[in-house]
Amino acid sequence: MYDKLKKYCKTLVPLEEKELKLIDAYFECKALKKKSFLLQEGKVCNFIAFVVEGTVRHFHIKDGVERTCDISFENAWVTDFQSFTHNTSGIMNLQAIEDTTVILIKKENLNKLYSECSKYETFGRLMVEKVVHRATQIAMSLSSEKPEERFQNLLKKQPDLLQKVPQKYVANFIGVSPESLSRIRRRIAKKSKS
Repeated sequence: MYDKLKKYCKTLVPLEEKELKLIDAYFECKALKKKSFLLQEGKVCNFIAFVVEGTVRHFHIKDGVERTCDISFENAWVTDFQSFTHNTSGIMNLQAIEDTTVILIKKENLNKLYSECSKYETFGRLMVEKVVHRATQIAMSLSSEKPEERFQNLLKKQPDLLQKVPQKYVANFIGVSPESLSRIRRRIAKKSKS
């Protein structure tokens, strides 16, 4: 399991073998069953997790309704940054949509890792930049794209999206009802046939 994370790390920062072995010491592997939570709102998020396999839904609850903020697939980082950074109760839920494996590092271990090997500070900065870039993409998409465009962009990035994620979560993420998403899918299918 750790090999996938090590390979990913090496794409961002040139780490030597002894530096890569620090992953074994500071990270831990966690298996999540479908629908189980990696994080629930109200709890302090004290970790950052790398999705090795599976899918994680990020959502919060507003007025009793679940609002899907993001869906993370393999090779993505997940956390509640506000809770993680400020050591406050989180508002985010991180839930496995399917059986999922993550490798996570707790905040205290991350700080130890940074102290032991400065290259991981560079890695941490680059990882955060990727997460912020993703959040910016989502915000831009929600403010400037129609739901059909958002759906098509999701499919381009994750062609097996609908095999992994229930339609109700995809619809919620792009800001439409499941029925509207069904209509969007029919329009797209009709366009591709013509």
